[in-house]
Amino acid sequence: MWGIRIDVHGGPEVMAWQEMANPTPGPGEIVVDVAAAGLNFIDTYQRSGLYAMQLPFTPGLEGAGVVAAVGDGVASPTVGDRVAWTGSIGSYAQHVRMPAASAVRVPDGVDLDVAAAIPLQGMTAHYLAVDTYPLTPGDRCLVHAGAGGVGLLLIQIAKLRGAEVFTTVGTPEKAELAAAAGADHTILYRDVDFADEVTRIAGDRPLDVVYDGVGKSVFERSLAVLRRRGTMVTFGNASGPVDPVAPLTLSANGSLFLTRPTLFDYIADDGALQRRADDLFGWIAEGRLDVRIGARFGLADAADAHRALEGRETTGKVLLVP
Repeated sequence: MWGIRIDVHGGPEVMAWQEMANPTPGPGEIVVDVAAAGLNFIDTYQRSGLYAMQLPFTPGLEGAGVVAAVGDGVASPTVGDRVAWTGSIGSYAQHVRMPAASAVRVPDGVDLDVAAAIPLQGMTAHYLAVDTYPLTPGDRCLVHAGAGGVGLLLIQIAKLRGAEVFTTVGTPEKAELAAAAGADHTILYRDVDFADEVTRIAGDRPLDVVYDGVGKSVFERSLAVLRRRGTMVTFGNASGPVDPVAPLTLSANGSLFLTRPTLFDYIADDGALQRRADDLFGWIAEGRLDVRIGARFGLADAADAHRALEGRETTGKVLLVP
């Protein structure tokens, strides 16, 4: 088979399209023919070395496809089943081996491209709004990067839970996408200070929670819009990792809560992965959750896809197609 291999950490140019040995499943494992792999910022962190990886490796933590082989002891899924997955490295390839427990069944009627766009970003949006800070009707939240893959899904889920949604975006075109997803207030962060604009719209420190996948460039000003005992959720580093925070900073801003969650701690419990998938696929089937696929790249062109993502040139979900 062919896939992407990374031998050294660095920029997009370190990703090489190479021929590799076909994988075979061990006990408890499956091999899937990849229909589409999802691109995520965590892939760029692993590629660059921000998140250290054992080299060499094939990147990619999510995708969708058809089960081609199963190992000993695997009762489900079976050969021919349509599945999606997250949490197993190696999806930037024509075939991927993973634990059977990492895969969820894709319901009939859900396209594999849509299924590939859901596991990591969709489940991230799900756990943020449902568990990390469980939104309730009337809550006010800020979603940074509202036109991105997580952002568009998180806006929709926040609205499903009855929240008032503020979001930051970089261009008028992205503002239109965020508004179409249900955002109540879209803020062009390149034109105004987003914290000042939130205050102008809703008053002093009006927000219950900030969901931030951007990181360093927005962290400090995000604290300024949270109510007393509000929650700062920093889950990504698109602008770089957040600098260390003194606990007294949280005290001075109103006894704030700060958390740095990761998806894999929210799908570690038995059944949690499938439960979140069932919610997401159910909302899609009901027409309550729209999955925007903003771009498709050939898998061999993964470096170009990384450049587009890191250059803020993408909206919605970016897929890599073998």
